[in-house]
Amino acid sequence: MNLKQLEVFLAVAESGSFSRGAEATFLTQSTVSQHIAALESEVGVRLLDRTSRGALLTEGGKILLEHARKVVAGSREISKVMRRFRGLEEAELRIGGSTIPADYMIPAMLASFLGRHPGVQVTLLQGDSRDILDRIEREDAEVGIIGSRFDEEGFTFTPLGRDEIRLIAAPDHPLAGTGAVPLAELANHGFVFRELGSGTAKSVAEALAGAGLPAEKLHVRACLGSNEAVKQAVAAGLGLSFVSELSVRKELARGELVELPVEGLTIARTFYLVARTGRELSPPAVAFIGELTGTRLA
Repeated sequence: MNLKQLEVFLAVAESGSFSRGAEATFLTQSTVSQHIAALESEVGVRLLDRTSRGALLTEGGKILLEHARKVVAGSREISKVMRRFRGLEEAELRIGGSTIPADYMIPAMLASFLGRHPGVQVTLLQGDSRDILDRIEREDAEVGIIGSRFDEEGFTFTPLGRDEIRLIAAPDHPLAGTGAVPLAELANHGFVFRELGSGTAKSVAEALAGAGLPAEKLHVRACLGSNEAVKQAVAAGLGLSFVSELSVRKELARGELVELPVEGLTIARTFYLVARTGRELSPPAVAFIGELTGTRLA
């Protein structure tokens, strides 16, 4: 049994004629008869009586008619849904974002993206970079934007842009206003860090180690789960912290926090678009990536 046989059966049953059924399905009458015969053989009962009044449903045919209508209607609905999906008229997109992209990058471009594609519903899943990679692996999210690259197979990482990481302090911190801070001096002060899975923490640890000051030598007073919590703790005088420049612009401009330059230390990291290698992206994901990279669909 196949969908074409059911469509032919419906055309004959509803028109009451093999000839009209053939016209409706753009088939020859002999081909229609072959489809009906094959269907009757499959279900094991006669479905139509050929009479002088036309093709009349048997009792078995009436039962099949009820179910065939549902199957054919469902198949047509699938076609409609997939056309709407391809045309971004009705689609869902699940995006993963590590803390900085999810808080500052993705929301900033969603208004433009959804203005162009109002039929797309976006769900943004947030976590640290490691968590977002795991979500993509489990297919909870189709694509993600994270602040660190991992050496793992099965993922494609595409650079999106760079982010500067700043050392911040409360305005009344002893190092505030003293000029560039010697690198070794950092070991004498307390720090507030993000959790270990964050891209910021990973970039900071790599940069400090490369400059000759392993992160293990810093006095970490607290590890907090969000960027906002880190900024609040620093402003309250808990310690210093390295944070994304994107996340601290407003606080620096208002004087709520200050930036401390560090001698010989510049920390930058790249944001990456990550997706599963070898997997075809959905139309809404392709459109979203185009919005990010400036290659938007017409």
